[in-house]
Amino acid sequence: MRSSGRCVVGILVNISTCITILANSPAGWTLDKSADRQGIDARSLQNSPYNLTGKDVFVGQVELSRPLRFAVDKLFNKLLLRDRAIVQPYAVFFRDGKAVPNRNIDDHSEQVAAVIISQDKTYRGIAPNAKLISAAYSQRRQDGQPEACLAAQYIARQHNSTVRAINFSFGELLSEDPRPNPQLDGNALLTLCVDWLATTYNTLPIIAGNQGKGGIPIPTDLFNGFTVGFTHEVEGIYRQLDRGNLIDEPFIDRSNTGKYEQGEFFTDLNKDGKWTAGVESPLNGRRSLALLAPGNNLKLPNLQGKFKNASGSSFAAPHVVGTIALLHEYANRQIEIGQWSAEARRHELLKAVLINSADKIQDRGDGKNLGMSKTILDTFGKTWLDSEAYGSRVVPLSRSLGAGQLNARRALLQYQAGQQSPQNGVATIKAIGWDTNFVDVDNFQDYIFSEPLLADSFIAATLTWDRQVKLNDKNGNSLYDIGESFSDEGFNKIELYLMRSQDNDISQSIWSSTSQVDNLQHIFVKIPTTGKYKLRVVFKSPQTNTTSQRYGLAWWAKKS
Repeated sequence: MRSSGRCVVGILVNISTCITILANSPAGWTLDKSADRQGIDARSLQNSPYNLTGKDVFVGQVELSRPLRFAVDKLFNKLLLRDRAIVQPYAVFFRDGKAVPNRNIDDHSEQVAAVIISQDKTYRGIAPNAKLISAAYSQRRQDGQPEACLAAQYIARQHNSTVRAINFSFGELLSEDPRPNPQLDGNALLTLCVDWLATTYNTLPIIAGNQGKGGIPIPTDLFNGFTVGFTHEVEGIYRQLDRGNLIDEPFIDRSNTGKYEQGEFFTDLNKDGKWTAGVESPLNGRRSLALLAPGNNLKLPNLQGKFKNASGSSFAAPHVVGTIALLHEYANRQIEIGQWSAEARRHELLKAVLINSADKIQDRGDGKNLGMSKTILDTFGKTWLDSEAYGSRVVPLSRSLGAGQLNARRALLQYQAGQQSPQNGVATIKAIGWDTNFVDVDNFQDYIFSEPLLADSFIAATLTWDRQVKLNDKNGNSLYDIGESFSDEGFNKIELYLMRSQDNDISQSIWSSTSQVDNLQHIFVKIPTTGKYKLRVVFKSPQTNTTSQRYGLAWWAKKS
């Protein structure tokens, strides 16, 4: 496998480097812009009063190659002498062992790492003080999913399994998957592996989205983490899906206008004009793309310490990983003073928080759009309200926009609101909050808003839980070894309902998210009339595996 990144410059070019040098590049094309208000607004968290930099938070990176590290690579020592040692990982490895000095290094992994931990004064990373652990896995042409899984497992196990998220800015071609008739059904070895790692080691896998037909989609069809697409600037603001992303199928033109309109959807057509499974989208209409982040024309350092312009979802994904480091630093503070429990570190919860706080539609200043800072557009200039997800109870996320674009500041506000848990199946909750809990089969948990919600204002609510994956452990060491495999044990069917507080029949719900093919539910809908409402988490029988399901839930509403 030689798919070292999901990145483009203008058009899809040699993805082993994905970098182009742009002489006389405009000063505005910088990582600093993507991290600031024009992008994900992480700079406001790095400054007072939050002062969050990812300090003491471990995050991971797995790629074919790795970035340079002090005391390991001679080239790094040269950069140090020239004061160009911008990327300083906490540790580097080769698969499940020590890194080989001056081997398995490349510009791509150096630049992905820079998005997270760059300490350059001008182009500062999202979480410059996070402890990044990076592993390279490829040495030969035939190296692929087994070796990548081994490296990812080694990263997840570091420091007593406290690595909070792992960045995957690479992928496997479907044509190189050894399964007969391989499809994006979640059952490739690497996809099963990253889902197993999430559950086993409580880490959140973040996957860079692929670009173009026949690209590098494995493991974008994962369940227990999510896939990230990338945006470019419109009038200086990162807010439009770049055409280099994974969605390039034609749309079903129901109105015969030749233009995309609300209610129409994208798919892949064969030569006869009939529907067939999308080359780079998961089967059965399932969504894995959850978030967008800036990824176009970022100025990032190469192995020589020189800043070059780079584009692609390879560089969008680490914006998310860096944000996760900032949130975990905040959680560590809350746990240390006894305000929060270790439950706040659950990967399902962080997934729900990030998705629920994403930007969709810019707020007009009255709070009815939940204080969102940007209107995010697809490649046709349409918004989330024009997507197939809005108005559908069974489609939780937009195929091309996911839940919207990452907003680090809103993610912290969502997280700051704190845990609000049911007692005897019922919780009284504030307008913003979260919970991580369990629901039993044929049962439910109710979250009743303590104050009336405002008519014509939006409510956002996101529910996440894990697919179960079993390691077929031949030697009984509880670790994945080359030659072993995983088995998909499926996921339980959990649903999310918005109801009037006095109602008890889910058939009377105001709205719901009831996808049967996703392990994620997402509600984004307007409150019809000012009044008292509740959210209900329902676990319907029959269960697929466990009879008690752990979940993460985040909500954001506007009180009257």
